[in-house]
Amino acid sequence: MLKVKIFPLGVLSTNCYLVYSDKEAVAIDPGGEASEVLNFLEQNNLTLTHILNTHLHFDHIQGNAFLSKATGVTIWASEKDKYLLENELGLGGFMDFPETPEFSFQNLEPGPLQVLNTTCEVLSTPGHSPGSLSFYFPAIKAVFVGDLIFFRSIGRTDFPGGDQEVLFKSAREKILTLPSETIIYPGHGEATTVGEEKLHNPYLNPHLRGGLF
Repeated sequence: MLKVKIFPLGVLSTNCYLVYSDKEAVAIDPGGEASEVLNFLEQNNLTLTHILNTHLHFDHIQGNAFLSKATGVTIWASEKDKYLLENELGLGGFMDFPETPEFSFQNLEPGPLQVLNTTCEVLSTPGHSPGSLSFYFPAIKAVFVGDLIFFRSIGRTDFPGGDQEVLFKSAREKILTLPSETIIYPGHGEATTVGEEKLHNPYLNPHLRGGLF
């Protein structure tokens, strides 16, 4: 049975997730200094096999270089977000935010990804950024969505590359079509479920005040 461990990292308390079995682990969005993630791996005799990024905004990637160097593991993200590593949205360093340590990554395309002896469905969910991805693990009825959806809210779309209508489409077609009991693990804040967001998210339920589709 796969388990999920949450590490709020960095200046914006970005949720870094470890999805792990009794032997292996996958890290999603190491957004800050990641020594506690490495310590957890070592203390539990876990081998890290993948570092996955939902998108390449600085607050989701600042632990990439450290974790990759310490474990020798490849970082995976969408090439559509590569441009973010050429400006402050990915590089950080503005408004007293820390700079992002340099790293390289491999392009990750949507589709099935075999990890942890199961299938992770890599979903293309743009809107917050052009290359935003979500990672759906049917085996544990969980999806990791980055900054696409939060508890009764949605991610920002006012950064360059963001698009509100595209985000709504991603949420409607890729996430809200999953089983209602599916746990949504967001990039910040508490977890929620598909059923909860269908009923109570004012941005995603047209029958609520402020519903937008």
